[in-house]
Amino acid sequence: MKAQKQQRKHFSVIDQGTMVGFYPHSDEAKQFIEENVQAESWQWLGPILWVDHRMACDLYTGLQQAGLV
Repeated sequence: MKAQKQQRKHFSVIDQGTMVGFYPHSDEAKQFIEENVQAESWQWLGPILWVDHRMACDLYTGLQQAGLV
């Protein structure tokens, strides 16, 4: 039996309708947020970055291009 390589999960995305949460799990994910996202402190609830649904698509596209989702 061939062992399967397990992919590391970088983000969880939580769609709550008008707000979408991005939960970074890896150091790479946290670094991407620090370097590429201008977020206010009130957008962070614990470890999750919450953004308006109108901005979520652009953020998700950036994560895809960086190979994080």
